[in-house]
Amino acid sequence: MRTSVTLEDDIYEFVLCYSRGRGITLSAALNELIRKAETAPAPEPDIRIGPNGLPMFPPTGGTITSELVKRLEEEEFDPKKFT
Repeated sequence: MRTSVTLEDDIYEFVLCYSRGRGITLSAALNELIRKAETAPAPEPDIRIGPNGLPMFPPTGGTITSELVKRLEEEEFDPKKFT
């Protein structure tokens, strides 16, 4: 199939270098890279089991405090949804 695409400059440079390095056309390089991305395994989620047996997400550096929870509840509460 013949079509036109617009690539960002950095993507074009990458595909161009890839195609030259492998000695293939730009179209063949794009096809190879897309096929590789298509068959690449999905990353495993980083979920750990805590000491109490419950799943835990990886630490992000933030702490969830009761004040934060209260503030978020107040921001998201819409009484019209409950009437």
